[in-house]
Amino acid sequence: MSENSRAGAESRHGNGGAGPGGRGLRRRFRGGGHGFRGRHHPRFGALEILRYIGPGMLVTIGFIDPGNWASNLAAGSSFGYSLIWVVSLGTVMLMILQHNAAHLGIATGYCLSEAATIHLPRKASVPILGSAVAAAISTALAEVLGAAIAVNLLTGLPLKPSIVLACGFTVFMLFSNSYRKLEKWIIGFVSLIGLSFVFELALVKVDWAGAWTGTLVPDFPKGSILFIMSLLGSVVMPHNLFLHSEIIQSRQWNLEDESKVRHQLRFEFMDTMLSMIIGWAINCAIIVLAAATFHAGGIKVEELGDAKRLLEPMMGKAAGLVFAAALLFSGISSSITAGMAGGAIYTGIFGECYDLEDRHTKFGILLTLVGAALVALLVRDPFRALVISQMALGVQLPFTIFTQIRLTSSRKVMGGFVNKRSTTAILLACGIVVTALNVALLVESL
Repeated sequence: MSENSRAGAESRHGNGGAGPGGRGLRRRFRGGGHGFRGRHHPRFGALEILRYIGPGMLVTIGFIDPGNWASNLAAGSSFGYSLIWVVSLGTVMLMILQHNAAHLGIATGYCLSEAATIHLPRKASVPILGSAVAAAISTALAEVLGAAIAVNLLTGLPLKPSIVLACGFTVFMLFSNSYRKLEKWIIGFVSLIGLSFVFELALVKVDWAGAWTGTLVPDFPKGSILFIMSLLGSVVMPHNLFLHSEIIQSRQWNLEDESKVRHQLRFEFMDTMLSMIIGWAINCAIIVLAAATFHAGGIKVEELGDAKRLLEPMMGKAAGLVFAAALLFSGISSSITAGMAGGAIYTGIFGECYDLEDRHTKFGILLTLVGAALVALLVRDPFRALVISQMALGVQLPFTIFTQIRLTSSRKVMGGFVNKRSTTAILLACGIVVTALNVALLVESL
């Protein structure tokens, strides 16, 4: 990127040629036309954390999307409680990577896409961000299909009309609600999903001792390696790293004061940790439910639709309906966040922030969601397309992770909030593990 182009991108953010780390006047996060101008004076008291809860939940919904449901059901029905530890390990790595992505947004005032556009050569940033947009479309394909499957299970509507309905409703939600309203909707959906599994688990006899052992003690049952790779590889997704670095800026106040930046980093970590723990609990609940019902009955489940149909004769019609309703909440919520991520990535290519009043953001959202729906509608086998989309995510993920680490480890980008060497080492270890798992899963799937 030329110096003039970089200066133009900085001026659009009100950076005015600020020094390393984007110090100086910061740009607004604009979700649905609502800006945050840095006039709030946070007290940082015990209740102040409530102001920060929200961005982490939007990231969490991508961690409990229909693709994760499918992996969890397959693992639980095939190996019982023995692979819950994989979800625990994946959640720890997810916390580290997502906190680092949010760290970038807080410290610089830029999302990951914008930072790559401004600080990387154009010949590097354009392919990376272009592939990230493709990855967001691949992610949205899984989310829209999951929501469509839920509509089919609840209403009997054929899959293709269900895809159109799910996509249309998601676009409506994104274009008719401000970011703050969407955040409340997502928190509500996550709460309902959690309550749904409390209800489901209350209906079955769970071996809680076995569940705790599976959570704390690593085990590698025969034939489980592919399932382990799938569980770990589906935890960290490229679009969530871009999304978190963007939406965390809805909480930016008075960031010219470095002490307040550090306070915000602490509160952001609390939000991320709390949200990831909720996501971990829901993922574990899906495995436990599958272990207590399907594995105990010697039944292997590989498709989401089968789970609902098999639950009804085993646990009653209410259990099947609650399962399908929770899947619908998951599919719609994750479709919304995938659309937001696509919009943020695409508009970041132009050095701009996410703003529903901006044509680049609108186009990015539509490209992501409508593109995913068209793929699902046009291919003969949507589920085969789903497998291919997950391969695409595995190919793109290393580029996003190592771009993020490169940026957050640069003093020129982060200023005084640059990663410590120990932090960079941990991030690199997580990136290498996640990348290796995704490559191995890709090779196995070919």
